[in-house]
Amino acid sequence: MAADRKYAMRAVFGPAKFDIGRFTPHAGRLRMRVVETGPGFAVLALPWHEELIGDPQRRVVFGGVITTLIDQASGIAVACAMEELVAIATIDLRVDYLRAAAPERELFARAECYKLGHNVAFVRATAWDDEPDDPFAGCLGTFMIGSGSGGSPFSSVGRPDGGSQ
Repeated sequence: MAADRKYAMRAVFGPAKFDIGRFTPHAGRLRMRVVETGPGFAVLALPWHEELIGDPQRRVVFGGVITTLIDQASGIAVACAMEELVAIATIDLRVDYLRAAAPERELFARAECYKLGHNVAFVRATAWDDEPDDPFAGCLGTFMIGSGSGGSPFSSVGRPDGGSQ
């Protein structure tokens, strides 16, 4: 992404400056948090808690929660690539589970919007527990741009009236 390009979310680039739960209640319910954002990318964290367990014997996180973490990071990455915020919707999200996430660990996902078209954005993402270079999941996703008349839930991010923490 070009350095001189206008980014709608430039005001919040860097370490976390907003609470994702204020804009996406489901992410808030899962206790996700934004770690960092920048031009066309986002890193999110998901703290481990009992409600996330999908396999009680191994105490590993339910796969749907991991998909949600990756989807949320991907959506924010698309928003961070836009010049003007509009509604987006997930068209396709292919998640490859490489291994089980380590039990009782905070999980992370980093997504990058590598192509922003007029109607579709393309994203790749990884999720890890201990080290970013040892992911437990990888992802390719496509997102529809301008998917509805409701606007972007991130429209107030970074504004004094509602977006910053």
